Amino acid sequence: MSQDEAKEAYIAFVDELAGPEEGAAGSEEEAAPVGEGVPGLDVTKEGGVLTITLNRPEKFNALTWQMYKGIGETLTAAANDSSVRVAVLTGAGKWYCAGNDLSNFTKDMPAGGPTEMADNGRDTLDVFCAAMINFPKPLIAAVNGPAIGIPVTTLGLCDIVYCTDSAHFKTPFVSLGQSPEGCSSYVFPRTFGFAKANEMLLAERQISAEEACSGGLVTRVFPEESFRDEVNKVVAYMAQLPPQSMIISKGLIRQELKEKLLEVNTRECATLRDRWLSDECMTAIMNFLNRKKK
Repeated sequence: MSQDEAKEAYIAFVDELAGPEEGAAGSEEEAAPVGEGVPGLDVTKEGGVLTITLNRPEKFNALTWQMYKGIGETLTAAANDSSVRVAVLTGAGKWYCAGNDLSNFTKDMPAGGPTEMADNGRDTLDVFCAAMINFPKPLIAAVNGPAIGIPVTTLGLCDIVYCTDSAHFKTPFVSLGQSPEGCSSYVFPRTFGFAKANEMLLAERQISAEEACSGGLVTRVFPEESFRDEVNKVVAYMAQLPPQSMIISKGLIRQELKEKLLEVNTRECATLRDRWLSDECMTAIMNFLNRKKK
């Protein structure tokens, strides 16, 4: 190869890493993102950043089946959208997310009864977590407050996790007759070590933002008053980096884990489906909802 040919090859390589000019971050009017209009979700796309905001502050941003589907569809579409370079998950108000809206299990029961409900829930959760696992671009969790259940477990599926100093984390699966999800049965022991993971997943111990950070689940903790500004600085910087280089780098980092996480996710969702149909789970959910009414 001549020197001129080598230069042309290098320029072509750099152009490929930088991504196509069409649809580049902030370069032109962008189409409305998938997921916009789903009740409980605010989805925006600006400057190469896709932001999914859980927006049910009156319900502590608890997740409905419709929200699960909306988030999964939004991430799947964004994976192939060249105008999206980074995705951010966050919450509105004082909470990040209180986990499942337990009315998912009592409202709008399908014709097939609890069995159909459990089958649908298993499939919805499987697709939701798989969309996070398969997302090829940086996925950042901006945890603006307390988190309970699945918003805690799925932090291990994100690439970077920032939280406020007011955040705390709890996974009360056993007391609800359920079992771990979000790949936490695999990720948590490898993040915290088995002893501390078991204390969270089995003994339901609540941990602080500082503990989550020192344990490796959270990247950095920011004061509540400067949280959004600090996160936005990092996100804006990442959004202007060469997108193909970012995708390739994430692929290398996640390559060994990806298939294992998909396998664990499917196994956890199948187990949860059975737990939802158990007497233990049904009794625990009804007792919880009855306590809330008092």
